[in-house]
Amino acid sequence: MPRRRRGRGRGGGGGQGGGGSGPGAPPGSSPPAPPTAFLSVAPPATSFPATPSAVASPAGPPPLALASRDSSVASSSALPLVSDSTSVAPLSREIDDKLTLLQVPAPLQFPFTFPKRPGYGTIGKRIAVRANHFLVEVADRDLHHYAVSITPAVTSKKINRVIINQLVNLYKESHLGSRSPAYDGWSNLYTAGPLPFKSMDFVIKLIENDDHRASSSCSVRKEYRFIVTIKFISRADIHHLRQFLSGRQLDAPQETIQALSVVLKATSSEKYNVVGRSFFHPELGRMGELAGNGIEYWRGYYQSLRLTQMGLSLCIDVSVQPFYEPILVIEFLAKHFNFHFSSSMPDQDRQKVSFATIKFGAL
Repeated sequence: MPRRRRGRGRGGGGGQGGGGSGPGAPPGSSPPAPPTAFLSVAPPATSFPATPSAVASPAGPPPLALASRDSSVASSSALPLVSDSTSVAPLSREIDDKLTLLQVPAPLQFPFTFPKRPGYGTIGKRIAVRANHFLVEVADRDLHHYAVSITPAVTSKKINRVIINQLVNLYKESHLGSRSPAYDGWSNLYTAGPLPFKSMDFVIKLIENDDHRASSSCSVRKEYRFIVTIKFISRADIHHLRQFLSGRQLDAPQETIQALSVVLKATSSEKYNVVGRSFFHPELGRMGELAGNGIEYWRGYYQSLRLTQMGLSLCIDVSVQPFYEPILVIEFLAKHFNFHFSSSMPDQDRQKVSFATIKFGAL
């Protein structure tokens, strides 16, 4: 029986050591062909012309089917095309762990409640304390918001209110469904319930109010004509406000609060002088002179609607505002400048009178 010899030949084609430890080839026989799966067959030199694009190597990593020159290949089945599932499992578990750490915390569960008071005082004497805020109870009726447009445009809140009051007096029963709207003096109007229309135009006529001209038989009172357009915009949701006050909603209904604030100011705005959020009138407190020159102070109050833990609260504060004395210009000159029309007026005093006249006109 012939003796076997260990082969030391070089593997063909794909790399070194192709037939590393196998039996040696008999003398005179050709070397074994390398696996065809790891060979790249180049076309003949005469098949295509040598162009720069054909010579350039493609970008990116080499195909997975080609074996590296430094790798040791035992057979065509030594490099599987699909990786084993055991090597993918640790990577998948690591990704799951990272995603678990990055998860967003769950949102707050409703209903949301405020912290409870730990207790009440037990030492001392009970007393009654007067506060400047009052709890407001809202009826279960939605407020309807309407836009108001007056043509020609008026820049005075006082005149705007006179126009809307005239509209309500004329058309309350016939066109407004017997509702009394609340008006902010500019472009917003609110009603407790819907009006019988979505949009409507009204014609309002105002006659100039001048007592001195009216007393004269020869005077002609001027008439002004306005077109008032009322158009529905939205509905203030009272239910949303109730949900917020009970802790079941986190977002405050600002539109509803604004509507209620206008409603609470409607009556006071018609009776008193409005300065910002405050109301002043001689009936609201004692008046007095302030620094002379026809300036006096009036007492009044400031009001605002606030959201508190106890509910909806109306805050009222005492306020004081300076006003010019409400008298005629001739009386003002005679009282504070000792001026009579039989004599001339100095330029300095004339400037003061002009300034005071402008102020009277603004009021």
